[in-house]
Amino acid sequence: MTTKFRIEKVTIYSTEGPVEYQFPSDLTVLAGPTGVGKTTLLELIKWGLGGDGQLAPVVTDKVHDLSLQIAIGEDRFRLSRSIDPQKRHNVRVTDLVTGERLPDHQVKPGEARSLNTLLMDSLGLPSDMRAAAQTGRSTKAGARISFADIYTYMYVPQSEINRDIARSQDSYLEPKRKAVFELLFALADPELFDKRSQANTLKGLVDAAEDHHAKILQFLRDSNTQSREEAQREIEKALASQCEAEEQRAQLREDIDPVTDRETQALRDLLNEAERSLADARSVEINLGRQAEELSSERRRVSSDVARLNRMRDAGERLAQIEFTTCPRCLQALKNREVPHGHCRLCLLPDEAESTAELDQYETVQLKDQMEEMEKQLAFVEQQKQNARQLISDRQELVRHLEAAIDTRTADRVSPRLQAYSDISEKIAASRTAQKHFENILQQWDRVSDLAQAEEDLRRRYDQLVREIDQREAELKTRRAYIVREISKEFNRVVADLEIPGVEEASIHETNYLPLLNGKPFRQFSRGGGIVTATQVAYWTALVAVALRESDVPYPAFLLIDSPRLALNEEQDLSSGLYQRLVTLAEANPGRLQIIIADHALPAEYRKDYAEIDFSYTKPTISSIKHPGKGVVKPLVPA
Repeated sequence: MTTKFRIEKVTIYSTEGPVEYQFPSDLTVLAGPTGVGKTTLLELIKWGLGGDGQLAPVVTDKVHDLSLQIAIGEDRFRLSRSIDPQKRHNVRVTDLVTGERLPDHQVKPGEARSLNTLLMDSLGLPSDMRAAAQTGRSTKAGARISFADIYTYMYVPQSEINRDIARSQDSYLEPKRKAVFELLFALADPELFDKRSQANTLKGLVDAAEDHHAKILQFLRDSNTQSREEAQREIEKALASQCEAEEQRAQLREDIDPVTDRETQALRDLLNEAERSLADARSVEINLGRQAEELSSERRRVSSDVARLNRMRDAGERLAQIEFTTCPRCLQALKNREVPHGHCRLCLLPDEAESTAELDQYETVQLKDQMEEMEKQLAFVEQQKQNARQLISDRQELVRHLEAAIDTRTADRVSPRLQAYSDISEKIAASRTAQKHFENILQQWDRVSDLAQAEEDLRRRYDQLVREIDQREAELKTRRAYIVREISKEFNRVVADLEIPGVEEASIHETNYLPLLNGKPFRQFSRGGGIVTATQVAYWTALVAVALRESDVPYPAFLLIDSPRLALNEEQDLSSGLYQRLVTLAEANPGRLQIIIADHALPAEYRKDYAEIDFSYTKPTISSIKHPGKGVVKPLVPA
């Protein structure tokens, strides 16, 4: 059974006030001449559903908000979207069943709360399906199927009605178009779509693993790397060589150990003691040098103090002989003032009764005594340094003597064995290096084996997934043939009823699900003259008719067609046939289908069979905005 989808009300909020349109009828025709805003209204509906509708200048300049009231399945929503570029990415959603204002939804798919997810859930469809190409060569998971893709099966825009069907000429959209067809007619399910995406992704991984494996093998060949068997043999040879050398080294160690006799050991002990004594003597010499430097520094300080005292005494004696006649500060005369006996003429303080010479002499004596004491200490330290230097010289001579004695005693007995020991150690090291080198080569081959195993695992998973897909498609093959046959029969009947010029037989292609006229793709049959327009109406109404007859198909029972008569020109019979087909389809499915058509002229004999909303230059679609007049407005789609 098809999914209910209806546009109940459209409200356009302009700067001059709101304009509202309701669509209670199963078939509604928006009638009026070119340029009054019919396409603008249909594009606004697409815009309100989250699409990228073509916005006329009057919309971008004068309209600030749009509200749609829609019914999808069991849900009813009010969707409000702003025209403002800064706000257009948010859609305000109200649940009309519960009356609850839901959080704002984002226009872009993939957001946490996206309008796409809301609409797809209401249609009963997952929002994370991907349309993977079924060529067997693709390695992409496929583009995500969104509500915008479903909407291409619901809306026939004026820009495409006389040119293309569901944008089939855009080859990059082919996988999506076919996937949506299969989804809406239950010829595939989300699980099958997921498996196709996984298969394509795995195909890419298999190709990448195969390429990586081949490149590694080519690199090993180009670098003349030994094979795994050769590397394994070389490792075994290196290991055997190492074991043999280690046995020889152990034997040499046993031969060398008895060579070290008691006298040699005693000489080594004496050498160790002499080296420790030499180190101690050098340490003493360094400490004595530090002490001598400290004493010299202290002696210079005391000598400076003695010189200071001598300068002070000399200065006092010189100043005592001066008889001041004027004040050295303010230059006032001092001769005429009375000075008490025994007082200073300058400061009027009593003259010192006692001389400080003895006190100065005592300090000088103390400083000189200190200097003599430091001279003695310096002499003692210098003597100790001489003794330390002599001790260092003696110990150095002793060390040289002991080293020569040990060398003489051991040269003839130990050196040849040590050289053999060194050679064997080098042989062991070379064997270990060779083992490491060939182990690295084996690791490279292990990596190649891992890559081969990973490639095999991926290929096995891919083959298993392909088998599952083939099995599932085989199960659906009968239904696909049935659905395509039913649509072909319905399509052929409609084409015959419409009497499309030149068409003797019409059918649907078994794999791309597009119309065939006289066995040829519709694009090759005709590129204009209303043939494509008539084929469009026949095709879409055939799809809807078959979907309405079938059970368990999620096809939305909704059809929005823009200006079917525009390309028919004077083909009155064909035009009448198109409207007769639409009226018949709506009458045969009361309450189950909604069709909205925008057209510039209508057949007079069908005016009572549908709801009609008339527009004119005095009453345009956005009636709150005055129309500038015929010929002034540039249509969204040129005629």
